[in-house]
Amino acid sequence: MEKLEKLKLSVASRNNEIDDYQFNIDNFIRAIEKIDTEYSDNSAIINFRENLCELLEDHKTEQLKSIIIRDVITDQINELEES
Repeated sequence: MEKLEKLKLSVASRNNEIDDYQFNIDNFIRAIEKIDTEYSDNSAIINFRENLCELLEDHKTEQLKSIIIRDVITDQINELEES
């Protein structure tokens, strides 16, 4: 398999990874909001909320890393297709 083909497969994989992170980010945000409105007096759930907040930040960071790598791969594809 040539480099261009590998890069194109890699972009598709990164896009799926980015989408997966976004799916989790959206769910974490909704869960945090739900806890804030419906379970704010439950100390066990407040601990869960704190864990969700940490996961949310971790997923945002990992998603950004994936976006950066995807963009670098896309740049390489563009360079190869232009030459």
